[in-house]
Amino acid sequence: MGLIFMKPKSSVNIVITGGCGFIGGALVGRLIEAGGFKIRVIDNLSVGDRQSLSNISDFTEIALNAASSGWVSPLELIVADICDAQAMMTCIEGADHIVHLAANTGVAPSVENPRSDCITNVIGTLNCLEAARMHKIDKFVFASSGAPIGEQEPPQNEKMPARPASPYGASKLAGEGYCSAYFHCFGVNTVGLRFGNVYGPGSAQKESVVAKFIKRALKDEPIEIYGDGLQTRDFIYLHDLVDAIIASINANDIGGELFQIASAKEVTVSEITDQIMRAFEARDLSFPDIIHSEARIGDVKRNYSDTSKARDKLGWQATTPLSEGVIATLDYFLNLDNLAGLK
Repeated sequence: MGLIFMKPKSSVNIVITGGCGFIGGALVGRLIEAGGFKIRVIDNLSVGDRQSLSNISDFTEIALNAASSGWVSPLELIVADICDAQAMMTCIEGADHIVHLAANTGVAPSVENPRSDCITNVIGTLNCLEAARMHKIDKFVFASSGAPIGEQEPPQNEKMPARPASPYGASKLAGEGYCSAYFHCFGVNTVGLRFGNVYGPGSAQKESVVAKFIKRALKDEPIEIYGDGLQTRDFIYLHDLVDAIIASINANDIGGELFQIASAKEVTVSEITDQIMRAFEARDLSFPDIIHSEARIGDVKRNYSDTSKARDKLGWQATTPLSEGVIATLDYFLNLDNLAGLK
């Protein structure tokens, strides 16, 4: 089951921005399972889907103008955009904690449209922080990435100077900076979590490596590897990541801190492709051809993390073996009803 929150003395109100997405849906499920919480999901549904909540529990969709009337249902959805400052001020009223997951994600989209990436990831985060300040929330958890560190000799750690190699990395760095400023200037207990490459069940709409390769393979489409396949990433299973979010809310005296949240293992893209191929073989499935194309602009060559700070201060470390996580992810896709409709 993984970590659960320390049992509250009374109901705790938690806002999750981007809660209809891949990570958000898993976090909501864990909270519902733990009990003792009221959850308000804020999502503009540009990527996420109401179905992610329907698969977990009954939820109540409420209008934005009804948000200030109080936290009534155990699970609420408000369709709103983090770029709307007034909407965030209204939605966050009454929250004890905020887990800020909503973002433009990925290097490639940020290279294609740096301005859009900036508006969502910088202004959107600022709007959420300002609402947190005004409503005096207890803990603000910010979903960051290894991208702010950029192209440096790994393992990545929290003391490395930031040198982002993409607009996405720059926008996430700005979010980290504002979190630090809001802690030091206003006393908002912010904590930044630099996620590794997340994979796992629920990733049907994701275009990150594991989900993308599994979807293509199941449709018998060639697996396209950018560059030579020797670029490395740190793959973290979804359930381990949710444990880290929970640990960061449970922990005391970590305001303004950053943590690398990953498996602390360096894996090449070719190696993860081999893992997926072996998972297909274990399920008696054929695997398509592998092709190579040119490397992408903004991609770093090597990327994995030193997670010792998270182990020492949060009491957390990843535990799911890559082989186990990959086959669980494949099984999730095999159980989907409408594989042909996947992106």
